Amino acid sequence: MRRLFLGTLAGVILAGAAFAQDVLKPDPAIRDTIQGQLDAFMADDVGAAFEFAAPNIRRMFRTPETFGAMVRQGYPMVWRPGAVEYGDLREIGGFLWQRVLVTDRAGRQFVLEYQMQDLLGDWRIAGVRVVPAPGISA
Repeated sequence: MRRLFLGTLAGVILAGAAFAQDVLKPDPAIRDTIQGQLDAFMADDVGAAFEFAAPNIRRMFRTPETFGAMVRQGYPMVWRPGAVEYGDLREIGGFLWQRVLVTDRAGRQFVLEYQMQDLLGDWRIAGVRVVPAPGISA
């Protein structure tokens, strides 16, 4: 019984260590890209915000105006954030995801994950998803 317990404990510890390896060192360039887009939205400069989008997003929305309308309607907490905190940078399924906690101007909090794409040394945003979290609105 003791061997079973120790074996199970070792397995849990190793699994935890493998999971922890997915957390990467923070990358200031990734944070600068996300913050640059947020700053552009705050300034109502959808053209500048669109420049931070990866090619897949640019193809999907085609114009800065269409992109801006989607963000205003679908991600109002990104369009006008009250506060922004950067969390973990993780590699998931071969992609880099930057977790960001956004508090909107009404005080509601949202956990967002930004999928990042490296284009010849320049980071671009390839997607954003809202992550449900206990005690945080989504």
